[in-house]
Amino acid sequence: MISTRWNSTASPNDINGHGFSEAHIKRMNQRRRTAQKHRYRLKPPMYRSNWVVDPETGTYSSNIRSPTGIPSDPALASYGVRQAEQLATHLLHVDPPIDLIYSSPFYRCLQTLLPYTTALSDAKGEENVKILVERGIGEFYGKARFDHPSPAPLSVLRTHFTQLNPASASSSKDLDPIIVPSTKGETIPQLHDRLAYCLSHLIARADADPSGPKSLLICTHAASMICIGRALTGVMPADEGEEDFKCFTCSFSKFVRRRRSGEEAGSQKAVEWDPERPEDVPDVGWRDGKGVGGGWECKVNGDCSFLENGEERGW
Repeated sequence: MISTRWNSTASPNDINGHGFSEAHIKRMNQRRRTAQKHRYRLKPPMYRSNWVVDPETGTYSSNIRSPTGIPSDPALASYGVRQAEQLATHLLHVDPPIDLIYSSPFYRCLQTLLPYTTALSDAKGEENVKILVERGIGEFYGKARFDHPSPAPLSVLRTHFTQLNPASASSSKDLDPIIVPSTKGETIPQLHDRLAYCLSHLIARADADPSGPKSLLICTHAASMICIGRALTGVMPADEGEEDFKCFTCSFSKFVRRRRSGEEAGSQKAVEWDPERPEDVPDVGWRDGKGVGGGWECKVNGDCSFLENGEERGW
């Protein structure tokens, strides 16, 4: 799975605009730092242009125009593109091979996948390669009085990325997102539950897929990636700032399923998310070691060995 990093200030009451504890911010600065059986996580390069937000007005701005026209949706810098190319080489040789590809709808995640999906298209034909865009694995914004930016719609993203096919091979209509974060931002518990809820549906969808996918790749952001690791393993530390799942630029993590879902641990049936009340995120019962979809073990944690300069800019 892949992830990018946030850097804007959303509210004067939130640390870094995202609500992480002082201890977490201090440690971060000191570091500066699938029946599907396998789940790969990627953290896309954070080598990109920055944006700022006025905490009083909620106005986002950037000195470099984004390809989508959204200030908080920048493209990768040239160094980030090179990292994505090195990542592509690695992904082409993972075992088992990747069967399904999901991505956050933000431009930098899709751009990170581009070298890999281009290579796949050359080998298998473009009609056989698709990226499934899911807002439920998108960026994290802290609670605010104003509305945070939403990602570009698929109609805009398809002008930049050709592999964004419908989420269902049997239909030309795109599926509705599993869950959409509130435009007013999220608390840390809401963020964890949002990712767990989304993952439980992605896993159930893969389990029901008649093609029998064995592995799933997710390209997401740093905050989301940490929460995904916790939701998969079912391990939520007492201190949300604990350094458990590593997030470096363009890092790669791998999770292997412990057991099948169904009546087993971590398969609690939750109420459906209501788009009219986006802040009310259902609890799928993933904590206390249960994990979503029956639980997963982390086998590779934030690997960067395939990158020319190794680990960089860790969270």
